[in-house]
Amino acid sequence: METPRQINTYRPYWAKRFGVAAMLPMTRAEMEQLGWDSCDIILVTGDAYIDHPSFGMALVGRLLEAQGFRVGIIAQPDWQSADAFKALGKPNLYYGITAGNMDSMVNRYTADRKIRSDDAYTPGAAAGKRPDRAVLVYSQRCREAYPDVPLVVGSIEASLRRIAHYDYWSDKVRRSILVDSKADILLYGNAERALVELTHRIARGEPVSEITDIRGTAYLRKRIPEGWQEVASTQMDRPGKVDVHVDPYEMKMGAGSSCETDDKIDASAALPAGVSAIQIVRKQKVPRELQVVRLPAYEEVSQDPVMYAHASRVLHLESNPGNARALVQRHGDREVWLNPPPIPLTTKEMDYVYDLPYARKPHPAYGAARIPAWEMIRFSVNIMRGCFGGCTFCSITEHEGRIIQSRSEESILNEIVEIRDKVEGFTGVISDLGGPTANMYRMACKSETIEQACRKLSCVYPGICENLNTDHSALIQLYRKARAIKGVKKILVGSGLRYDLAVTSPEYVKELVQHHVGGYLKIAPEHSEDNVLSKMMKPGMSAYDEFKLMFEKFSKEAGKEQYLIPYFIAAHPGTTDEDMLNLALWLKKYDFKLDQVQTFTPTPMAMATAMYHSGKNPLRKVTHDSEQVPIPKAGGVRRLHKAFIRYHDPNNWPMLREALKKMGRADLIGNGKKHLVPAWQPIKPVVAAAARTGSRIKTAARSPARAPTRGK
Repeated sequence: METPRQINTYRPYWAKRFGVAAMLPMTRAEMEQLGWDSCDIILVTGDAYIDHPSFGMALVGRLLEAQGFRVGIIAQPDWQSADAFKALGKPNLYYGITAGNMDSMVNRYTADRKIRSDDAYTPGAAAGKRPDRAVLVYSQRCREAYPDVPLVVGSIEASLRRIAHYDYWSDKVRRSILVDSKADILLYGNAERALVELTHRIARGEPVSEITDIRGTAYLRKRIPEGWQEVASTQMDRPGKVDVHVDPYEMKMGAGSSCETDDKIDASAALPAGVSAIQIVRKQKVPRELQVVRLPAYEEVSQDPVMYAHASRVLHLESNPGNARALVQRHGDREVWLNPPPIPLTTKEMDYVYDLPYARKPHPAYGAARIPAWEMIRFSVNIMRGCFGGCTFCSITEHEGRIIQSRSEESILNEIVEIRDKVEGFTGVISDLGGPTANMYRMACKSETIEQACRKLSCVYPGICENLNTDHSALIQLYRKARAIKGVKKILVGSGLRYDLAVTSPEYVKELVQHHVGGYLKIAPEHSEDNVLSKMMKPGMSAYDEFKLMFEKFSKEAGKEQYLIPYFIAAHPGTTDEDMLNLALWLKKYDFKLDQVQTFTPTPMAMATAMYHSGKNPLRKVTHDSEQVPIPKAGGVRRLHKAFIRYHDPNNWPMLREALKKMGRADLIGNGKKHLVPAWQPIKPVVAAAARTGSRIKTAARSPARAPTRGK
């Protein structure tokens, strides 16, 4: 894997002389106070502007400011006309367009495609402040505002739509967002490295149309350039070494003894006069970095769900920065070209990004308005990014990658001190010390050589890889130093915990349970049945049982009454009615009465979404005759699967009684302890809150900051 230039080593742009802004400007008046006559870059976002590193526009804005550029923010603009997109004038370099921290469709619609009544990233939680498919709408308005200004699109919405993708909300395969947005270039994943290089090159006068060699970017081109070798995806639809097959159609006539099929055949043997041999000419092998894998075209995957699943499998196999090749997918007469994924940031670079001078609060324009997403994370600290779990329903791996990027201990502890001294309302409690996963901090492959060659989709499924370092000692030390900081009363861990990793370190579980659990700990088994878990790439329930025993043991030793809060997914691809019934019986056995239940939402580019759309399993080689996966698609089936998890809610009893009779399980209907639902129905519907009264375990609301990614 190449050694890239460090993002903190670029010569600052000349505008650095203006210094650091207390808050990045959102109006011309704020620009004038800073002494600016124009912005070099204008970031357009679907979220309210909160100057905190957990919010994309702030992190990107402060990073570009540190590089010397003048950055303005247009947050949640009125998209009905181009006027709001002219508020800060014409940017000198480009518009940077994002939907925000969440995909705009996931943000606005429930798993049942119903419009949500609130938006956690908006002041007052007001709904309707961003359009559907925000990247497309914002791009169109920016183009209307200033047609000659380059458009750079990014964020999770653009990242997960970089190739032809299944769109759950329209129930069809849509073109790459790059085609529909008419953007000049797309940055996918955590794009700090690509963004810094791209911006400096544009600032030097390089046309964006000629910047085609930056990793982690996608753009449109007409044809495959000279010197590149095209590899058909059907030749490498499996992990491991790929050998290019000899092309039998590439032949030439010449002297020889016979039809040559092997280099060892003697070409000098005499032939009868006037007879020539057919010689097979092997293509000259080119370096891997000059190979491009051709995915099935948009026109093909949009018509054939099996080819869509195949394309999804190939894309995921080409996701390791150490060995991934470029990808290309034809859309009409144009090619969507994806350069290999970005090289992960080093610890020094992660510190550079997170140590920037964030104000750590919403823009003053919002006054005292409450912004739920900000309230959720204002006292939390992100210690790492990435996830090697590979859960098929989750978008973390697709967006952030499988290689863990960790901050230094010093940087993390300094941020806790900054929260203590700077953030209004701090009471001594850090609400979360984690990241996409609570306990993958500093974990990595034991061998860089093996890591760079690996094409596995997960490091922990079907079991923990023998090459994975699962040492929790650095995290234990971090916990101890964090809670020793003066003025800090409690350090909680609220991120999704990978419990199959945790049980490899009883010392870590003890440290976590006795010092960093506030009564309840969220974990995500997701299901109880092995055939469903295999489609999720999640561990079996034996790992949950092992963790539960440790949790209860160490809680008891500390004299604390603490409970696990399990999360489950309803209607995941591969789930049958019988599977959901078995899960309901498991929940009843352990007296779990869950409030929050997640129904599977097919998000773009996820492996589980490919299953949902195609009925095939892209975790294995995909053909028209390969394994067929049962898909709970119909609305009634999805509602039933959710009802099974909430078996205790009287509003679900009529549906469950009818289903149990059809399944031949009427024996589970009755008023005894062995029954799942009673035979009687309340005269008036019992509200969910009343149904939960007396339950010793309830679930908490899922963090809006991580809603689209699901738990661990």
